[in-house]
Amino acid sequence: MDTFDLSKVPPEEKFAEIEKFKNKLQENFVAFGELLSDIKRTGVFKFKGYKTFKEFIEKEYNLASSFASKLIDTYELFMEEMDIDEETLKEIGFDRLNMIKPLVKDCEINIAEEWIEDAKRLSTPDLRERVKEEKERNKKPESFKDILIKQHLEKMCVHFNCSVKELNYKMAIYFQDADLDSIKIQIKEKQRRFEESGDFDGMNK
Repeated sequence: MDTFDLSKVPPEEKFAEIEKFKNKLQENFVAFGELLSDIKRTGVFKFKGYKTFKEFIEKEYNLASSFASKLIDTYELFMEEMDIDEETLKEIGFDRLNMIKPLVKDCEINIAEEWIEDAKRLSTPDLRERVKEEKERNKKPESFKDILIKQHLEKMCVHFNCSVKELNYKMAIYFQDADLDSIKIQIKEKQRRFEESGDFDGMNK
């Protein structure tokens, strides 16, 4: 079998092929999402002997269920819920729709429409930066518990010179034969004193 030597293909032809492949993807992702959505919703995959859609799509077609879910979610959100025409979705493209999906879902319709317009007019890097800025702007401040947990994990990982995963393993070993009822009482008492004092400096004591 002859091997196709890409090194001999002029750059202009390579760029043209990229455009062809990209267009094929954009032509098909909406219809593919619609088909997968119908199969999942109606449960017809059970006729093939599968109990779950995840099992069906991964075993029958060797397709990652996470990717299938993205196709389904994109179709259901932008076409079914927002009623955006297929040509507009193809113009924006699958990847760019997934960039704005977390910001569009469950928001007011006028805000969602603004994101659709941004996705249509901005370049991919500019849209990515715009999404990043919006997520940073809407990021909720860390709670007291979040801060305490983070500080505790950092302290313990440094002390034991290990990763968080390894630390959890060590804790599992430590607590395996521990008197959990006694520990529960101690934790409740320490938590009560700590929260009543509001003393952050006391965290290391």
